[in-house]
Amino acid sequence: MDIKAKIDEVVKKVQGDPAMAKNFEKEPVKTVEGIIGVDLPDDVVNNVVDGVKAKISADKAGGIIDKVKGLF
Repeated sequence: MDIKAKIDEVVKKVQGDPAMAKNFEKEPVKTVEGIIGVDLPDDVVNNVVDGVKAKISADKAGGIIDKVKGLF
């Protein structure tokens, strides 16, 4: 399984659907398994959840930096 591809898939769906984003905030493991469609071992699903959280945070930080750059 390509974990990076799964992380990208989940990030895309979570960022594109506000209801999915709320579900991810409340129950990240259940949401990830629902998106992927597979019941993953705990260590794998936790890695995917951590990767999704990191990528979403990085995307938000990048957006803020772009907005700040636009001020100057």
